[in-house]
Amino acid sequence: MTVTTEIRQRAIELLEQLPGESLIKAVEFLEVLSHESLQLSQTQGYSISEVALLQIIQHRLSFEQQNRLSYLREQNENEEITEIEYQELLTYIDRIEQQDAERVQALIQLAQLRQVDLNVLINQFSPTDINLT
Repeated sequence: MTVTTEIRQRAIELLEQLPGESLIKAVEFLEVLSHESLQLSQTQGYSISEVALLQIIQHRLSFEQQNRLSYLREQNENEEITEIEYQELLTYIDRIEQQDAERVQALIQLAQLRQVDLNVLINQFSPTDINLT
């Protein structure tokens, strides 16, 4: 058995011992590590400026933040939202709008850097989950 296989087996054993809440945290942590690894493999061979632009383009709310935003939106739609929750919702909306503006600017710069049509990049980096609908 290789070292990598042994480590994976040990990780599985540890995951099986975790209670529900800890298991959720562990999976979220593994998702972050996996995402970072994927980003690193995708950006190898890109210039430093491309890497910086790609980080801006691919930045999204965390799983926890997305869940909180969904909850707040649901509360608002059901007219059950408190004033504090409403202010939190507005903060999320402002943050997402700012990130979207930065993402568009980064897409434009990356299109210019790569000398490709902007629509090509927009299609390539279209999010599978939309923060605001």
